[in-house]
Amino acid sequence: MSNKASAESAQSATTESFTTAIVINAAVFGAQVFAFVILRPQFRKIYEPRTFLPPPKLRQAPLPRDYFTWPLAILRTPLAHVVRKNGLDSFMFLRFLRLCVKILAPIWFLSWVVLMPVDAVQPTAGQKGLNIFTYGNVDTNAAYPRYAAHLLCAWIFTFWILYNIKVEMTYFVHARQRFLIDKDHSLSAQANTVLITGVPRSELTQAKLQHIFSFLPGEARKIWINHDLKDLPDLHDRRVDACNKLDSALTAFAKIARKLQLAREKAANKSKPAPKKTVVDEADADPEKKRGVAERLVPRAQRPTHKLGFFGLLGEKVDTIDWCREEIAKLNEEIVAERKEVASNPDKYPPLSSCFVLFNQQIAAHLCVQALTHHAPYRMAEKYTEVGPDDIVWSNLGINPYERQVRHLISYALTAGLIILWAFPVAFVGALSNITTLAQEYPWLGWLEPLPRVVKGIISGILPPVLLAVLFLLLPIVLRLFAQLEGIPRRTGIELSLMTRYFIFLVIHGFLIVTLASGIIKSLPLLVNANATTFPTILANNLPGASIFFLTYVILQGLSGSSGSLLQIATLIIYYVKLWILGSTPRSVFHIRHDMPSVAWGTLFPNITLLMVITLAYSVIAPVMNGLATVTFCLFYFTYKYLFLWVYDMPRSSDTGGLFFPKAIQHIFVGMYISQVCLAALFFLARKGPEGNMSQAALPQGILMIILIVCTALLHMTINSSYGPLINALPLTLAGKSFSQTETPVTEVGDDERISFQRQSGDNSVPLAELGAGQSVSDAKKGSADANGVQVTHYASRDAPAPTQPNAQASDNIDDNGALDDPTGPLDCVRDIGSIAQGGHETLADDAFVPPAMKDDQIIIWAPRDDLGISEEQVARLVEAKVQATTEGAYVDKKGHVQVIDYPPGEYEFERKQRAGEEKSAAGLIFA
Repeated sequence: MSNKASAESAQSATTESFTTAIVINAAVFGAQVFAFVILRPQFRKIYEPRTFLPPPKLRQAPLPRDYFTWPLAILRTPLAHVVRKNGLDSFMFLRFLRLCVKILAPIWFLSWVVLMPVDAVQPTAGQKGLNIFTYGNVDTNAAYPRYAAHLLCAWIFTFWILYNIKVEMTYFVHARQRFLIDKDHSLSAQANTVLITGVPRSELTQAKLQHIFSFLPGEARKIWINHDLKDLPDLHDRRVDACNKLDSALTAFAKIARKLQLAREKAANKSKPAPKKTVVDEADADPEKKRGVAERLVPRAQRPTHKLGFFGLLGEKVDTIDWCREEIAKLNEEIVAERKEVASNPDKYPPLSSCFVLFNQQIAAHLCVQALTHHAPYRMAEKYTEVGPDDIVWSNLGINPYERQVRHLISYALTAGLIILWAFPVAFVGALSNITTLAQEYPWLGWLEPLPRVVKGIISGILPPVLLAVLFLLLPIVLRLFAQLEGIPRRTGIELSLMTRYFIFLVIHGFLIVTLASGIIKSLPLLVNANATTFPTILANNLPGASIFFLTYVILQGLSGSSGSLLQIATLIIYYVKLWILGSTPRSVFHIRHDMPSVAWGTLFPNITLLMVITLAYSVIAPVMNGLATVTFCLFYFTYKYLFLWVYDMPRSSDTGGLFFPKAIQHIFVGMYISQVCLAALFFLARKGPEGNMSQAALPQGILMIILIVCTALLHMTINSSYGPLINALPLTLAGKSFSQTETPVTEVGDDERISFQRQSGDNSVPLAELGAGQSVSDAKKGSADANGVQVTHYASRDAPAPTQPNAQASDNIDDNGALDDPTGPLDCVRDIGSIAQGGHETLADDAFVPPAMKDDQIIIWAPRDDLGISEEQVARLVEAKVQATTEGAYVDKKGHVQVIDYPPGEYEFERKQRAGEEKSAAGLIFA
């Protein structure tokens, strides 16, 4: 077979693989959507948990129960519901998906109208199948190579993208500023607390820190200095492990006793002797222990046991219940004694190089972060605002500045090493997409030739994207460990770092290496016997053909991925598997039944932005991609809007106020640069004329592309420099709009005092009514007095209800440029991390930023009641040993399953009060 024939055959195979991918993924899409429509009304816990599990103020209205109108209900639901119920991060994620659709829709239209005819019209370079619509199909030897169309589209696409980025960044900055100055948020501990690391030992006293921060407005209200607690954290962790182990053992014990009793009763009913394993041998009884129900009904050999050695596999075997009871009682005493020692003899526990500072004014916290605090290098340089107690990585608070720098280098060195090593399996996946070409060129792969075309289409079109997706599932675990190794002291900071690392991985291995591997292998038939001078032309014509792989990848994500997220079949199966396998304790059953799923932003955003990078990279050289990507992002927008409204519940501690969004914008710039550099390289590689006397066919276009790259870089720097300082810090012009911590709390107003409004910024870029911004009538009447600060010494619970409707009288608060002029009203969307208590105000606890090892009580042991009285007896023994335990709120049913009828003891106190309030509201009382 000639090289030309081999190339044509390979092109035909790639088109067949694309067609196969469309057919299979369309079938999967239809099947999964159909299954979702059928299953959704039957499994509310999986498909609509937000309609009944959260507190009433955070619940979403149920979707229609019929099979046809639910998509309209999703589309008609205002996007503001997302920000009110799941935070600004979720809202901005959906805004990003909508931004992608807004960018790509006109690009899709223009590229299909202009570029596809230009690529396909005669004369051509002889490409076949889908490749006739690629840049490589343009005949460079024609009188007019038609590259001007690609150049013009590249310029138009670039400035259209930059315009949309500018508009969306304006929107984001205003939304985040309203998030920061919202009344409920600015009164919270999270908004007014700063974490400072790298504090020198000489400054680690209350007096010196108070003096340093006395120069900031309002001064510091409270300071927590972190100490080296030595063995206390280990004691705390051991107690938590022992409590969890005892929870499981008590439930298992009650089930064993019931099972043995049923076996004895069954044998008695049949007039048979009891099975040997159910008989209690009196000789095994411990004479020193009082015989109770458990000892009379359960042989000692049947009691739960475990080994004390490595992972419970080695070491001495002990009775789990007896050992845990003694261990917890002993640890309780040791922890109490150790805490007293910390309080009475603090010199024994040296301070770590970090502290938390709560300021009286929010602006002081932001000025603290922006100010140069210490005169020595690296000292007090790392400062973090918007800090919540649940967001802290306590183990990373004691890292000194120099160690932090070393850790940073090691962390990214490990990341770079992983990138290099990962190249080999990813290159194999890329080569697999061209299995037909490889089978023709290499005899040892000849066994693939006789396979049916459909099978080869599946191998080259379906298998590579699936393998690539599976391969990248392993990465986040390792990369998250690298980020934690770096010493980042906040979990949200680790997610932000993971987002950058994971995106780098995806771009290099999920795009660049696959592109090169696929494109070069595609060129092998022509490169084997070609003249070396023609190599650039061959590569220029064939590298765009690697887009077939990414076309199938985008189809897989858009059809199978979006419908799979709707169906959540894995979640549905795992839910019942968990209840069967992991539902071994009341606490685990409660969490399985009541916890709602969430997402990890550090991995979700990069997977989405990778699709945008791929699309932009091929937007000019393979315009077919634009239409498929637009449809994909539309499906993702619809799917994730449904998920964030009806399914997901994002932890309040994980909300950064939208900080993942500007990082995602930077990823769009990466796609633009890759697109422009590749197109410039293809222009410079284009050759015309006979072999041996070839000349450049698109030199002017290449030069203009270099100019476009420079323009893009300059505009990129302009956007970063103009919006960058506004992303994190609260500007002084808005300082008077936030609320102070030092005066009388604001009186709560009723729903009938709220005023609704609809407004939009002058440049139509910031529809603030979509965020529900505004203020109450009571606040409006207070005027400038409250604007200068309303002192609150209380902080809201995570489930504090959002204010209802915003203020119509604030419609003139934004000038013609979309700037915030008087943003005094609260956002409906703000849901802070432990700030203002619902229905009133609650003083900030003195131990708010004290490590869990110093303040957490013992987990209350929760055993399910049983008919035989086993659990009640064991709980009595635990209480006698001064171990907190109860059987309230859970029981073992007749089938031996654990049933839960209440919240875990000692937890969810706010929800308990709220449920009591719901019961009162049924009698005409409103729970505040």
